[in-house]
Amino acid sequence: MTMEMKDSGSVVLTAYHPHSPARIPGMEQSFVQDIPPSHSPASRKSLPRCRRINRMLSNESAPPPTFSRSNSQASMDSTSMEDFWCEVENIKESREEGSEEATLLEFKPADEGELEAEWLQDVGLSTLISGAEEEDGQALLSTLTRTQAAAVQKRYNTYTQTLRKKNKHTVRDVRDIFGTNDSSLTFEKVPVPPVPSNGIQLPGQKLVWKSVTPNSCLDCGLDKGSPSITEELSYEVSFSESITVLPKTQEWPKNQRFKKEDSALPKFIVRKSRFGLTEVGDLSPEDMKKIRYLSLIELTAFYDALGVELKRNRAERVRGRENGLFGVPLTVLLENDQKKVPGIKVPLIFQKLLLKLEETGLETEGILRVPGSASRVKNLHQELEAKFYEDTFDWDQVRNNDAAGLLKMFIRELPSPLFTVEYLPAFITLVEKISKIKLQLQALHLLIMLLPEANRDTAKAFLQFLKKVVANEGKNKMNLWNVSMIVAPNLFIYKGKRANQQEMQAAATTAHIVRLLIRYQDILWTVPSFLISQVRKMNEAAMNNSKRQLMFDKGVRKLLRRKTMERERPERPEGAVTFPPYLQSDIPEGVIRVYAPLHSKVSMAIQLNSQTKAKDILARFHCENSRGSSQNTRGQIQSLHEIGGNIGQHCLDPDAYMLDVYHANPQAEWVIKPKAS
Repeated sequence: MTMEMKDSGSVVLTAYHPHSPARIPGMEQSFVQDIPPSHSPASRKSLPRCRRINRMLSNESAPPPTFSRSNSQASMDSTSMEDFWCEVENIKESREEGSEEATLLEFKPADEGELEAEWLQDVGLSTLISGAEEEDGQALLSTLTRTQAAAVQKRYNTYTQTLRKKNKHTVRDVRDIFGTNDSSLTFEKVPVPPVPSNGIQLPGQKLVWKSVTPNSCLDCGLDKGSPSITEELSYEVSFSESITVLPKTQEWPKNQRFKKEDSALPKFIVRKSRFGLTEVGDLSPEDMKKIRYLSLIELTAFYDALGVELKRNRAERVRGRENGLFGVPLTVLLENDQKKVPGIKVPLIFQKLLLKLEETGLETEGILRVPGSASRVKNLHQELEAKFYEDTFDWDQVRNNDAAGLLKMFIRELPSPLFTVEYLPAFITLVEKISKIKLQLQALHLLIMLLPEANRDTAKAFLQFLKKVVANEGKNKMNLWNVSMIVAPNLFIYKGKRANQQEMQAAATTAHIVRLLIRYQDILWTVPSFLISQVRKMNEAAMNNSKRQLMFDKGVRKLLRRKTMERERPERPEGAVTFPPYLQSDIPEGVIRVYAPLHSKVSMAIQLNSQTKAKDILARFHCENSRGSSQNTRGQIQSLHEIGGNIGQHCLDPDAYMLDVYHANPQAEWVIKPKAS
């Protein structure tokens, strides 16, 4: 569908175009000298503005630019990116007409050592900066892999060297932190390996090929036209540790090309371990906080192993509005919405916009691509702000394209981008520097684990909607690449920041990232099992530290000595963990007691064997309670939860083998209850 757009001169080329004459000296002449008669000023007025931009980009109207093009820019011809540039123009016109604000995010220059200090704080190791001996930091350090420890050491060394230069104060020696007396402690960077297309290759091991069965894995790929080779992803070993050594002479191809056809993307599967798969919502907030710490360390180690710099922004915190709908921080929106709907995880206005489009807009041709009326969208925006929370807004009046415009406006107007300011450069570097899609997906997976809870839940809802749009391609004419091009500038050219040459060269890169997010979202919302194992070890280390502290507490020792002399059983110190009777030694090995407080039969002792799965226990409870089920359980999906011990709370995969989970956490309680939505 062709649209006429108001011409406003060459402003777009300055603000959004990577070959802008205003930004690149000498470029104006190279564009003008070979322009054919059909591109004269008189004929320019008859073309939509975004079409003219692409004409100037194409080889038909101008010779190649004199500067070096980026991988992503060189990999796409201008016509394949037309939707992207049209969307950029639509965003600019929306701002020019005043329908949305454009507050700039200011970026602070980082002093030497400040980025490393912030990194240490972000991974939960602020004690290395303060010098305090806190248990959480010690527990975290005790769980790190070789490559993860190397990443921490590298940042800590840079930080301490900077402090010594500034003569601020004495800092701890890295040997004290990692518990070694070897003054030559170093970790070498591991170069990029050729990753096999099926299976995982570890250092010093031969490639192991694994058979794949449909019921034992998470299938995430193409429904039709998929390539014959299926690649398997493993969560058992950390991504950074699974990178092997390459000859130093081998480098990434400089002219990597993105293929926009959906069939160009490989099909990935994730084999379920005996512990099953864990989604981000299956763990407690406390454990997810530790997952974020470990994910940032692992991401840094992964980039180090690949020889890629992990870039990040330092942005001033922009204080958004404290009430309303648009331009309000996600956390503030959720606080306000939870007063109305307790436990809600995605803002109500965002949910309502998605619901409106899912109910009436999925089959609309050009949905997301064809803009709504700017004046109508502006009026709807104002009306929503006034009437939404009063439940007086008439959703029937909203046309589908206008609803899509409001949805994209909501994302753009967030004070901080949905995928966070700090790591937007890391998303770009991910594709620009890492050529293999499997490695891109692993890095993207860790970046998703880093998102704050509100951002992650909102992004998940948005990507699930986009997947539905692509599924209706036959009617709405929006394939995966079309949707990715439209969404990319709304996510990655973030609110108020003036697009520069580097950003615009990354146009195809950002579209490719969105494509990966949509296609492989089922994988991206799964927590890697090696991170869960590290959280278990971290919790165990923290518990052991607490026990040691308790044992050596002076008051407790005196109490124990006195009680021993009186030949009385020592009393349990105040604050110690008290386990229920069924978790004590009188319970036979391999037997667990499962509680189901919402059922008529609230508990049951179950003997586990090597084949017992979580779904078998659920089925047994369902059978026992089929006649006398509580009214509270009807219509609810019940799940088995592992609670306490070395995990906060863990909703188990129905295919998890219970004896393995029991051996990993013998002190856990087992409870059947509804899964958190």
